[in-house]
Amino acid sequence: MLDDLKHCKKAVGVKQSTKAVENGVASSVIIARDCEQRVVRGIIELCENKSVPITYVDSMKQLGKACGIDVDAAVACIFK
Repeated sequence: MLDDLKHCKKAVGVKQSTKAVENGVASSVIIARDCEQRVVRGIIELCENKSVPITYVDSMKQLGKACGIDVDAAVACIFK
């Protein structure tokens, strides 16, 4: 899944990913295990309510790199 992130249509970050899930355009959400739980608690609940699958990766650094950005990322989502 991480290899696909660089080349697919996506949103990076908690706010952008939350908007995508709320609008029904996210097919899946990726969350870094090492981010603060208070930051991602809301999107986890939203994904559970909207039946959007969540995939976890080991680190924010790994997720940011997979998204093709130069900073760490706590959350990303892939569009339908």
